[in-house]
Amino acid sequence: MRISVITAISALAIIVSVEPALAESCYDLWYERNSIYNDNGYCFKTKLGRETFDNSDCTTNRVRLSEQEQYRVDQIQAEEDSRGCQVN
Repeated sequence: MRISVITAISALAIIVSVEPALAESCYDLWYERNSIYNDNGYCFKTKLGRETFDNSDCTTNRVRLSEQEQYRVDQIQAEEDSRGCQVN
């Protein structure tokens, strides 16, 4: 009995620690993904992109992301798809 209580508490702690990452809104996901593109010189074409990010220093419409950046963008896009996000 004591082990099952400890196991249940441990499982709950894991779930609670993951919850904030899952609580991001679709806009938060969109912003994080596009911040990565912005940091790499992307020139935004949409109204929201232009209003949110400064295009005055943009250099390209085809950015080259690092492996880590591409991995994070892929994660964000998968989450956006799973939620049916349509921010832009």
